[in-house]
Amino acid sequence: MDEYVWPTGPEVPTADAVLRSWATTVAALPIGARIAGEVIGRQPFGVFVRLDGSPNAVALAEITAMPHGMELPTVGARVDGEVIWHVEHNHQVKIRLDEWTTSVE
Repeated sequence: MDEYVWPTGPEVPTADAVLRSWATTVAALPIGARIAGEVIGRQPFGVFVRLDGSPNAVALAEITAMPHGMELPTVGARVDGEVIWHVEHNHQVKIRLDEWTTSVE
C-alpha cells in the first residue's frame, strides 16, 4: 500500500451525499463535539476520517493540529477527537485527534 492514499471505496460518501447532508452534519457535529471514526485516507497534509454515526460526513485532521514529531495515523486506524471547525466551501468537518492533544500535555 502507498504511504498516501485518497479515500475510496463503497463506504466513502459521494460528494452529492456530503452536500445534501451538510446542514444535518453541522447540526449533529457542533464545534466541540466528540467524534470517533476510522481513517479512510492519508495525505501529506492530514488524514480523512469516516465518522461513526455520520455516514455522509467526511472529517479531516490536518497536520497543522498535529504536534511536531508525531506521525499521521495509518489507513484503517480507529481514532477519537473533537470537532474544531466546519469548512463550508468543501463541506468538511475539521477535527483534532485526541492522540495529538494528549502528547502535548
